[in-house]
Amino acid sequence: MANIINFGCRVNAYESEIIKKNSNELGENYYILNSCAVTNEAEQELVQRIRKLKKENPDCKIILTGCAAQINPEKYSSQVDFVLGNAEKLDENIFNKIANNEVEFTKFKNVQTSNRHEDKVFFENKKIEAKPSNNLLVGDIMTATNFKQEDIVEYQGTRAIVQVQNGCNHRCTFCIIPYGRGNSRSVPAGGVVGTIKNLVEKGYKEVVLTGIDLTDYGKDLPSQPTLSQLVHRILKNVPQLPRLRLSSIDVAETDDDIFQILANEERFMPYFHLSLQSGDDMILKRMKRRHNREQILEFHQKASEIGQKIGKNIGFGADIIAGFPTETDTQFENSLSIIKDCNIAFGHIFPFSAKNGTPAAKMPQVPLKIRKERAKILRDETANQLEILRESMVGKMQKVLVEKGNKGHCENFVMLELNGDFAENSIVEIGG
Repeated sequence: MANIINFGCRVNAYESEIIKKNSNELGENYYILNSCAVTNEAEQELVQRIRKLKKENPDCKIILTGCAAQINPEKYSSQVDFVLGNAEKLDENIFNKIANNEVEFTKFKNVQTSNRHEDKVFFENKKIEAKPSNNLLVGDIMTATNFKQEDIVEYQGTRAIVQVQNGCNHRCTFCIIPYGRGNSRSVPAGGVVGTIKNLVEKGYKEVVLTGIDLTDYGKDLPSQPTLSQLVHRILKNVPQLPRLRLSSIDVAETDDDIFQILANEERFMPYFHLSLQSGDDMILKRMKRRHNREQILEFHQKASEIGQKIGKNIGFGADIIAGFPTETDTQFENSLSIIKDCNIAFGHIFPFSAKNGTPAAKMPQVPLKIRKERAKILRDETANQLEILRESMVGKMQKVLVEKGNKGHCENFVMLELNGDFAENSIVEIGG
């Protein structure tokens, strides 16, 4: 069986499980690297891992896939044995052909340019002639219109991640990922329900819905269902599922139905991870984000009020970039205050990293030292908010999904160390 090395997001983690299942004919001398390209540092880490593998095992075969492979296949063609695009990596037949030395690789790349008008993106494909190569299989991801929902038989850990959406129709100025993932496309609800039923039968107690732009779910499907409608359907048709959780969401695309679900459905976890990026309106505009500060605060207020009514401490997380180009001290303070005002206890916070090929890379940059200092301040505040959240939970009954090491996540995503002998993958009530 091949060795799978995963980089990056939850979607990649999900797809690595599919790759593991599809590549079982490959031997142990094969390494499949499912790459990330969200920052230049992510690609540097990838290059370092490739070098390390070659040094430690000169005879190994390396297959590179993921976003770095999709966006810059030629860059890596001389460093690895095979390069597969993001669509090709999910094709079981390709791995079988590699194992049997039957695949014919051709060098092919399409470059997409985009024009943005009223949040709709139109693409012009330009084929570029390239020198012959025998190790690239990377198609035009922008032509992908749908993707197959896979049934994962086994998944590591106590919670299962289910990808329901891929790609992104938006073009934030700092982000290269749409060119690695293509346009937004969704899995029909029936396929999602079927996958979750299978996972529940395998014993999983919690499922996390994920996607590249999760709240864009359904807009490409015939009936245009919303993410909230998908959640309703899952909870109705899989009554045996104890816990359903969402990954990162955008407050500009989230409808009020999600609050009704939070208020009335015990199995919907009271935790929201918000894709904010900044708390300042001008910086959000320069990022070409779809929400503003007022929408962030309004979402937090609605969720918190429901939490008070149902007696639950809602957990909030957020993605925030520190030191985006042109960010002033005052604009940074607005990001810091949004953490305080919205009780952001779980932060995915990092200093801005200029990604080659994005508009933000050409904007006036904040000095790296200041970016790092600001990121630390934001992280320290999220740590403070986490302690405040923990303190608010003292004396209240908590339902915990037991994981390895006698630890577990509460419904609001707070991790607790448990005293006592509890079975892994069980849900226990403690406190009170």
